[in-house]
Amino acid sequence: MIRFFNTNIGRLRLLGILEGLSLLVLIFIAMPVKYMLGNPALVKSIGPVHGVLFIFFVINAITVGVEYKWKFTEVTWKVVLASFIPFGTFYIDRTILSKVSVKSE
Repeated sequence: MIRFFNTNIGRLRLLGILEGLSLLVLIFIAMPVKYMLGNPALVKSIGPVHGVLFIFFVINAITVGVEYKWKFTEVTWKVVLASFIPFGTFYIDRTILSKVSVKSE
């Protein structure tokens, strides 16, 4: 786990995992509780956390894209787009980010 903090790509991977988990909790736990049980407390607490993680992920993805000289049309847009899709950040971590981190270490 500590290896994620050593490089920018590692921090991006960690943010991707956290952002993906927060999106899943928001969609599959907090939203049903809000609309089925009438209790919006989880959405009010998890929503802003997810929003902050999302913004950090997008900014960090663009920063890493510039650092690694990714072409925006080939890699960076895929990484940013993944944050909009449930399970997308996990897929991008497995297919793109883990391979970049292996090459750089």
